[in-house]
Amino acid sequence: MIPASDVLIRPYRASDVAAAWDAIGESRTALHRWMPWCHQRYSIDDCRSWIEAQIPAFEQGTAFEFAIVSTDDRYLGGCGLNRLDDLNRRANLGYWVRTSATRRGVATRAVRELRDWAFEQTPLIRLEVVVAVGNVASEGVATRAGATREGVLRSRLLLHGVVHDAIMFSFVGAECPGDDL
Repeated sequence: MIPASDVLIRPYRASDVAAAWDAIGESRTALHRWMPWCHQRYSIDDCRSWIEAQIPAFEQGTAFEFAIVSTDDRYLGGCGLNRLDDLNRRANLGYWVRTSATRRGVATRAVRELRDWAFEQTPLIRLEVVVAVGNVASEGVATRAGATREGVLRSRLLLHGVVHDAIMFSFVGAECPGDDL
């Protein structure tokens, strides 16, 4: 396990492109199955464009994407809040961790940190985690982070042209007591 104090989240910076691209390259096989953005033609220019778009989105409050890093600023993955629904005060919470950092509690700690940040820094009252049926690792992260499993949504995700059922998990602000990280 990596100590909880050694896992941090921070908003993306333009300087994260090379480190993110390296992590994606290392993890492409694992990411491709579950992440629709990680396709065979995904390029460093796509990575750069996405990161550069996240900086103003964060400032404008239209998305809140974070780099997951170690205390020495090694890029471990990403997590974020997107698909913000201002009317209902909810958002999608997503995450991924580079292959060399999996199975160490990194994603779970990042999700908890993001959840706490969201309920303290935004008006959101509900965070949804949508996990494709079969993505056992991501399901475990949501469970260990304290999300409530709500049920299976039929034909909810389209991943690389294939329709998947998905498990809906949620965090609701008033229901999230502090965790022992």
